[in-house]
Amino acid sequence: MKDQDPVVIIGGGFAGVKLAEDLLKADFKNKIILVDKNNYNFFPPLLYQVATGFLDVSNISYPFRKHFRSFKNFSFIMGELKQIFPDENKIMLSCGEIRYSKLIIATGTITNYFGNDNVRKNALPMKTINDAINLKNKVLERLELASKTSDIGLKRKLTTFVIAGGGPTGVEIAGMLSELRKNILHRDYPELKGEVFSIYLIDGLPTVLAPMSKDSQDYARKTLEESGVLLKVGQVVKDYTDGIVHIADGTTILSENLIWTAGVTAQKFPGLPDASYGKANRLIVDANNKVELTQNIYAIGDTCIMESDPAFPKGHPQLAQVAIQQAKLLAHNIIAESKGRPLKKFNYKDKGSMAIIRRNRAVADLNGPVKHFNGFIAWLIWIFIHLMSLINFRNKVTTFFNWLNSYLTKDQPLRMIIDPSKDKIV
Repeated sequence: MKDQDPVVIIGGGFAGVKLAEDLLKADFKNKIILVDKNNYNFFPPLLYQVATGFLDVSNISYPFRKHFRSFKNFSFIMGELKQIFPDENKIMLSCGEIRYSKLIIATGTITNYFGNDNVRKNALPMKTINDAINLKNKVLERLELASKTSDIGLKRKLTTFVIAGGGPTGVEIAGMLSELRKNILHRDYPELKGEVFSIYLIDGLPTVLAPMSKDSQDYARKTLEESGVLLKVGQVVKDYTDGIVHIADGTTILSENLIWTAGVTAQKFPGLPDASYGKANRLIVDANNKVELTQNIYAIGDTCIMESDPAFPKGHPQLAQVAIQQAKLLAHNIIAESKGRPLKKFNYKDKGSMAIIRRNRAVADLNGPVKHFNGFIAWLIWIFIHLMSLINFRNKVTTFFNWLNSYLTKDQPLRMIIDPSKDKIV
């Protein structure tokens, strides 16, 4: 390894972008190379609004090259990490190999199907931009088919939605679908005016929003039930074949729309010891985010697990704030190390969590004088926090006006089926 070799960051999510920004703004002497399989950053908490046609892809995404163009010490490579060679301080990407002085893995997580191949093949995940676009296309295609078919059973399957996973993403999708059902679907599809458009939310835990406070859980459950969402908690999806969702209690739901938000797992990369990985393939890191059994490899965000923080002995929650705070501290430590200064240990400052349920309804657990908000106030807090968290001013402005239009009209003209991979008519 040479001191002038670049610092290489794998993954351009919350953690990777924040780390690159802080190092570049501090005029760190080494070149910074950001590697990502996409050429853009996107905002995962709002993917479900792209999937349901309330936001455009451009509202929540932005090209890396444009975002970092003012920094001469920055380079971007579009590619995927294939293998790590720790002894040689180099990595193999899908587009070639590069050397590094420090390697930071910030690849986040991927969808976890818990070994169920039928679910993996047939369900609709919600983890990436491509997933969100595909979900929107599939749902709209199935509604178009439902509007034409005379088969009552098929029509019911096409207009029934099942969401697996009662965390924030599952709750937010269920709430958004209930808004679509109430305000839009019968107007867009008058042929389906008599259809129920059933929405099920299934989770293996006994409540929705399990990581949040009991007040938030109870409020979310009540609001979802008032919105007509059918809750099946304490149950898991066991299988999904031929448009039939099989539940652990032996019951089934006929649906062509199984939306999967039930779990995530990190990725494993050839070259790192198996002992460096913990639960759900998360890389085990010390208090400075250095990967166990390595010298100059670090992991930040959802892809790592740190058990040295006294307040979180089983690891931190996989939240954006954890990723951002770890990135900020790692940038500080990299710069400190280059100047011979002592390093700081990571301690997560929990700012709380929140989830939107539907129009004017949200929950927020905060670490302030008031610990809990729900309803309209929580909805406003959610709107403000998510707007401010978008990567640049353009995204903030376009998203705000899209939301304003949706709020005033109870509608949004973004329900287009755009799929360049095929040209068939459903």
